[in-house]
Amino acid sequence: MNKGIILISGGLDSLVSLGLGIEQYEIKLGLTFDYGQKSAEYEIKASKKICDYYKIKHKIINLDWLKEVTHTALVSSNELPKEMDKNSAKAVWVPNRNGLFLNIAGAIADGENFDYILIGANKEEAQTFSDNSKDFIDSINKEFKFSTQKKPEVIAPLLNFDKNDIVKLALDNHIPLELVHSCYAKGEKHCGKCESCKRLKNALKNNNDEYYIGKLF
Repeated sequence: MNKGIILISGGLDSLVSLGLGIEQYEIKLGLTFDYGQKSAEYEIKASKKICDYYKIKHKIINLDWLKEVTHTALVSSNELPKEMDKNSAKAVWVPNRNGLFLNIAGAIADGENFDYILIGANKEEAQTFSDNSKDFIDSINKEFKFSTQKKPEVIAPLLNFDKNDIVKLALDNHIPLELVHSCYAKGEKHCGKCESCKRLKNALKNNNDEYYIGKLF
C-alpha cells in the first residue's frame, strides 16, 4: 500500500495540500519543524489540530541549530516585513529551509517506507521564493533517485495555483480554514500585517469570504 508524508506548518498551503491529497496519496504522517521561529508555538498547535482533524500522526522535528545560522526576521528580533516583494523575501529567508525539510522527510520516507512527500509549494510564492518552484521540486526528486533506496516522490499539489485559487479550493472542498495559522508573528491571532497574513487576507477578500476574515483576523 502506498503512503505519504506531508510537511505541515499549520498554514494555508500545507492545510489545503493535505485536504486535497490525503486520500490520493494516503497521507499518514505530518512533519512540523521548530527552528526557533517566532510563531513556532502557534504553528505547532495549528499543525496538531489539523493532523488530529484528518486523523494522521503528527511529529515535531526540532532544529535548534538552524536559528544560529540565520538572521531571518522569522527568528531574530528584526522587524517582520510588511510588503510582498523580493526585499521582503530576503528578510524572511531561512537558509536552505525547504531543501533541509524535504531531505529530512526523505530520510524518514527511506527508513519507514513512505512513497510520497507532499509540500505546499505554490505558484504565487515561487515568484519570490525559488524553493517553491517546479524546478526546485524536480531537482529534489532527481536527488532522491541517488540519495535514497525508496526513491520517494515529492508532490506539490498547489504548484500551479496562487493564493486566490488556493482559498477557492479550500472553500469548494470544505477544507477547515478555521484551523489555519499563517502568521509570521508571535500570537494566537493573525497579526494582519506581515507578508503571510496579507497574502491570506487578500485571498479571502478576493473570494468574498468575510466569515473567515472575521474569524482569523
